[in-house]
Amino acid sequence: MAGPQTWALCLLWAASAADLPPTDEGPPLRAEVVLVGRTMTLAWTHSIEHVRWEESYALLAPTDTGQRCPPARDGALCPLWARVRGSGAGMEPAPDAVWRDGGYEWSPPPVALPALRLMHSAYTADYTLCLDGQCRVLREWATPVPSGASASDAAAVRLRPCRMTDDDPAARRVRPPPATKTPG
Repeated sequence: MAGPQTWALCLLWAASAADLPPTDEGPPLRAEVVLVGRTMTLAWTHSIEHVRWEESYALLAPTDTGQRCPPARDGALCPLWARVRGSGAGMEPAPDAVWRDGGYEWSPPPVALPALRLMHSAYTADYTLCLDGQCRVLREWATPVPSGASASDAAAVRLRPCRMTDDDPAARRVRPPPATKTPG
């Protein structure tokens, strides 16, 4: 009999987008880093405009109700808010954005996302990932990375909600939250 389920964020590094799995469903893969959390904020600096962009998501289990997004069978990432500290080159704020504390803020449409797929480059500043307010740069979450590569070499990253039980082998790979850093 399986133990209680825990919902977490699974992070998978790959050498290229083509190396990421074609499906975002299922239990954690052996190569995925399992990070416990219920909310995440992803922040980065645009490579051309050098403008900071931030997006916050709730990690939803299929049983979560009363959220902005409807529950999804395999969990979901539900966008909560987005913020950009300027505009240009594909960085335009949403039409309903309001200027607050040095940036445009808005609530994206409540669409449940199965995963986020990111491109990673050694030539740009790294993403910052915050889980439940605990922040560090993305490469610091990156163990393990693809065989024969380092986190700075990996070109693609997948973030997805995932479930595991206490007796699941993934439960032994759960990373505790890091020391708090500010996302900005």
